[in-house]
Amino acid sequence: MVGLGAAGLVAAPYLQSGFEAVLGAASTKDPTGLTGLLPNGGGFRYYSVASSVPERGPEDYRLTVDGLVERPATYTLDALRALPQTRVVRDVQCVTGWRVPGTPFEGVPLTRLLDAAGVRPEARAIRFTCFDGTYTESLTLPQARRDDVMVALRMQDKPLGHSHGGPVRLYVAPMYFYKSAKWLSGITLTRDVEPGYWENLGYDVDAWVGRSNGRDDAPTV
Repeated sequence: MVGLGAAGLVAAPYLQSGFEAVLGAASTKDPTGLTGLLPNGGGFRYYSVASSVPERGPEDYRLTVDGLVERPATYTLDALRALPQTRVVRDVQCVTGWRVPGTPFEGVPLTRLLDAAGVRPEARAIRFTCFDGTYTESLTLPQARRDDVMVALRMQDKPLGHSHGGPVRLYVAPMYFYKSAKWLSGITLTRDVEPGYWENLGYDVDAWVGRSNGRDDAPTV
């Protein structure tokens, strides 16, 4: 019995990882959204608003920074990895109620990409687009310049997998997780906030944990 217990402890991380991979892959091809109702050992639920999402890697991933900027830019995955990185450890809080405590994210501070692009004076907000072809999000410029907002490349001390929005996603630590757009492909500076996918369906544009969407969750900061 002791031997079986020890074997279970050794095998558990591999079984969990395998289950997450299978569930994540299924969720990106599930137009019903039912896979999003299933929990997994990591505490996450998987959501996608597109019927399927193509996988991208170093060969074909691109992130554009454009709109009201002086120097539009396009970054490859390798170029993003070569930039100075930051690490934030916070609870991930979904507006539907589930929470994953103490989740590390690593990536490029969003303000670094904005400074490199040269934000024009008339820009007051950012529109984010994703390579699923459907999802969008937005932040005001002051929100985007917080030191806990990043273009994330790693989560839980490993590269972002496809089901978690990899290879690159937005991460907005103090807001509900729908603001942290998966499969990020575009950062466009705009004059005004353009409501994202869920905001157009009634969710709050300013999604501070514990202060929006009628929820009173303890803030993650």
